Amino acid sequence: MGAEHLDFIENKSFLVIGGAGFVGSNLVKILLRHSPREIVIIDNLLSAERINIPENESVKFNEGSISEDRILSSLQDRYDYIFHLSTYHGNQSSIHNPIADHDNNLLTTLKLMERVKAFKKLKKLIYSGAGCAVAEKTFEKSHATQEDAPISLQMDSPYSISKIVGEFYAVYYFNQHGLPTVRARFQNVYGPGEILGAGQWRGTPATVWRNVIPTFVFKALKKMPLPVENNGIATRDFIFVNDICEGLLRCAIYGKDGDVYNIASGRETSILELAEMINRIADNSAKIEFLPRRSWDHSGRRIGSTTKAKNELGFESIVDLEEGLRQTIDWTRASLPMIESCMSKHQ
Repeated sequence: MGAEHLDFIENKSFLVIGGAGFVGSNLVKILLRHSPREIVIIDNLLSAERINIPENESVKFNEGSISEDRILSSLQDRYDYIFHLSTYHGNQSSIHNPIADHDNNLLTTLKLMERVKAFKKLKKLIYSGAGCAVAEKTFEKSHATQEDAPISLQMDSPYSISKIVGEFYAVYYFNQHGLPTVRARFQNVYGPGEILGAGQWRGTPATVWRNVIPTFVFKALKKMPLPVENNGIATRDFIFVNDICEGLLRCAIYGKDGDVYNIASGRETSILELAEMINRIADNSAKIEFLPRRSWDHSGRRIGSTTKAKNELGFESIVDLEEGLRQTIDWTRASLPMIESCMSKHQ
């Protein structure tokens, strides 16, 4: 963290919606290092665990959804910065239950922005967007997705739909009401703190087997085969959680109101390469289990452009994939009893 972050955080009031989740809890820990006046966390623990909430006199936790009227009515015009990080995790859960996705991924955004649109103290509202919502749908050669890339009507999941409509609302509330929104468009985040099985059952095995990296890491540590679909030809832009948090802070400090920035590594990695790297680091000799392609996933290869965030925010990811995976594997190994306890809730 640079010196500018100290001035930015010290004695400020933060509202972190989804602050018990993977990204939110990591962001809260970073904020706590720099003497904030208060951090208010709102989280309904749908896909998060209470264990992620730090015990600190500066932290206040309000359990519930930001779409609940009782939660909304508790919000007063005292926050310097709002980070809206809550989401309905993730694509497969949204396909299983589009209405739950709407209630927890879009209605949340609309009701929050409607509530805070006239707040005077608020310097910035950071909305966490999704790179998958704007990525080109291709398994051919990929091109780095720019922030102003055309948006297709062909979406792979209700999750992608709700995340991009959330961006539409962020732009609308800026233009119509002057709400200082900045959209931070995430690529594929990974790192310590992503708990398999966190939260409540959401109808599919994706409740437990969340994103690809925590799934692969857990199975590799258990000496199990890693499940790789479609020969592992799909690619993703993996970015370490500490880098994502740095990008969020830079969006808050330097982001232009109403604008959008990719928070990406700019490095493309195939799922097969990822599996082989994790097996090597975790010393897993089990063979890879090759599975058919996921029928719903058409954005096979994708990567985010880093140019705008570098030029306007001074943001660059600094943790390379191998180092980030080593840290993630070490954390997972040390946290196995807690992770397995969360997973066992859903058996």
